[in-house]
Amino acid sequence: MADSKTSRRIPHLVHSITETIGATPLLELHRIVDRQDLDGRLLLKLDYLNPGFSKKDRVALAMVQEARRDGSLQPGQTVVELTSGNTGTGLAIVCRSLDHPFVAVISRGNTVERSRMMQALGAEIVLVDQAEGSPPGQVSGEDLALVAEAADRIVVERDAFRADQFELSSSANAHEYTTGPEIWEQSGGTVDAFVNFVGSGGNLSGVTTYLQSVKPEVRSYAVEPAGAAVLAGQTVTKPNHPIQGGGYSMTDLTLLDITTISGFLQVTDKQVIEATRLLAFEEGVFAGFSTGANLAAAIELLQGDEAGSTIALMACDSGLKYLSTDLYS
Repeated sequence: MADSKTSRRIPHLVHSITETIGATPLLELHRIVDRQDLDGRLLLKLDYLNPGFSKKDRVALAMVQEARRDGSLQPGQTVVELTSGNTGTGLAIVCRSLDHPFVAVISRGNTVERSRMMQALGAEIVLVDQAEGSPPGQVSGEDLALVAEAADRIVVERDAFRADQFELSSSANAHEYTTGPEIWEQSGGTVDAFVNFVGSGGNLSGVTTYLQSVKPEVRSYAVEPAGAAVLAGQTVTKPNHPIQGGGYSMTDLTLLDITTISGFLQVTDKQVIEATRLLAFEEGVFAGFSTGANLAAAIELLQGDEAGSTIALMACDSGLKYLSTDLYS
């Protein structure tokens, strides 16, 4: 264990907050593996340490930079995106740094912490009412469709650039070109499998594409909420669940290459909450629902088909974004 006399790498001086995006640590979850008596290794990519407290900072930076390079985003042009809050936070940071006005279109079903954070970072917030019958804090595919309609309208009204995280290839490339190589290098090339909760599909596909390019036998697992596992071919019985940022019961995910997926896993609300709390208590990682979904799925794999394997997973965002929920109550 390091002490005060142990030398550590000192981060270099940066001249823009965007330079701090990526290159996050990879944490081996020794305590959870030992105390759960698991056979194998769990390696957690700490992307909640990005400046916007989520993995979506990478996506935001890649989408804006690529659009500026190819001319689809002009200097000073407004950027618009629908968001559960994480991509919007990343875009608020990136757009402010590069002098683009940013409009975040978000469902009222997402936590208030996200809207307030984006607003503090310079975003204009447009809140969209949920579909009739949708409970607060549980954003369904129907809710997301209403947000998409609002975002499309604003793009036309403002003559804006749509930073579409569900469609732009740069959304997946961000993870193929940065997250995947980082995980591989930091793990010493020992990863056998990667698990990830599916939102846009870009993170899962991007990391999988890279890992399988250097080790074709790497397995990739898509994680979905129990009762809303459409990618696994199941009937939707529970479209409302607490895992914000994904599980929207969408089958037409442009960025997700199903042919690279080895298996589909479902996690219950209870499993997710217990795993998220376990991660905070045992490993000191204060993360959100989707991280708990990843951990619950990875634990299940080590108890079954992936016993003895080294599994990589994402710490997607910070638990600070969920203080108004019952995640840590």
